[in-house]
Amino acid sequence: MPMSASMYIVVEGEDPGFDIFVNGQALARNEDALERLALKLSTRPLLEFFSADKNSMALLLDQGAGSPDWSYHLPQPQWFDPEDGLRTVRALLDFLAMTPVALGSDTEAIERELREYETVLRKTAQRGLRWHLAVSWR
Repeated sequence: MPMSASMYIVVEGEDPGFDIFVNGQALARNEDALERLALKLSTRPLLEFFSADKNSMALLLDQGAGSPDWSYHLPQPQWFDPEDGLRTVRALLDFLAMTPVALGSDTEAIERELREYETVLRKTAQRGLRWHLAVSWR
């Protein structure tokens, strides 16, 4: 069975006080096309907000990805201002609203996940927290 990836949001701190879950599989599946689209729209691609943290890397190790040694040499996670993420998400949503078939049959799922990102990032901004993207493989 092929592995599927999911791009999800991590909010700084133990518990931000709201649900941060977004499936993120359609975004991960279409990441290349979304990156090209973001660059065309002169906005930061979503993957520029990626940062590995010990928790997400521990999950990869649990799933059999690599040797535990490299997990000791991880840089500190980077955190981003939610307004920066919102700019990217809204630019992509605005474009997809005007060009609904831009990303083929996955467009509807991508829009749904981008709207969920928008909700999570808005709540993150309202609470003065920072965020980053992480990726998991199943």
